Amino acid sequence: MTNLPLAGRNAVVTGAASGIGAAIAEQLAADGATVALVARRTDRLDDLAGKLGAGAFGVGMDVTSQDSVDHGVGVIGDRLGRVDLLVNAAGVMLAAPVEQVRLNDWTRMIDTNLTGVLRLIGAFTPDLIAAGSEGKTADLVNISSIGAHLTFPGYGVYSATKAALTHLSASLRADLSPYDVRVTNIEPGLTATELGDQLDGAGQELLATMNEQIGPLEARDIADVVAFAVSRRREVNLRQIIALPTRQA
Repeated sequence: MTNLPLAGRNAVVTGAASGIGAAIAEQLAADGATVALVARRTDRLDDLAGKLGAGAFGVGMDVTSQDSVDHGVGVIGDRLGRVDLLVNAAGVMLAAPVEQVRLNDWTRMIDTNLTGVLRLIGAFTPDLIAAGSEGKTADLVNISSIGAHLTFPGYGVYSATKAALTHLSASLRADLSPYDVRVTNIEPGLTATELGDQLDGAGQELLATMNEQIGPLEARDIADVVAFAVSRRREVNLRQIIALPTRQA
């Protein structure tokens, strides 16, 4: 067990109930980390934690609620102790064209994709700094999107939240690198997950066409990227990674 690349690491993964978050949690646990799986859907968390063994446990948390985050962080502290690896993978993508003024959808994406990330960063940055100051490896990983750079009609607010997250990651690296905390921003391209399930009919039809023409990545592909980045020696920070299907321009 001690020969595993992440043995002895304590990790938190948000959005761990499905898709990329679940795949990341599974890969980190396989590589030896003790993992707190965070999401709203506790039934799914319990199922996944049961499959991953004693080194994983689920924590119900809604990242859009500060009270929920505070409670969940307390549970994690009691069960896990100090965290040295945080992966922000929770996210929501909704088609919300600006001319339709769907304020609730805009707010939901901002609260989940940006403010929710900040809540977790605020909660665990002291742990990461403490780990780095002791000469241990400390990682903050944000899952952004290729949408941070590309224009998708109808998805301006979603893309804006991901662009903000990408820029935030760069700024956080400037803030945290003096404390030997690594910050990695990962931007997946077309990936087969449940994220598209929340789209309307037209959005799902477009996504199906893209999947057929391009061929999406799988969630485990992004998990591989995360596991590789956080298993480098602590002096190496892979700060920005774009992972695209080969056929996606």
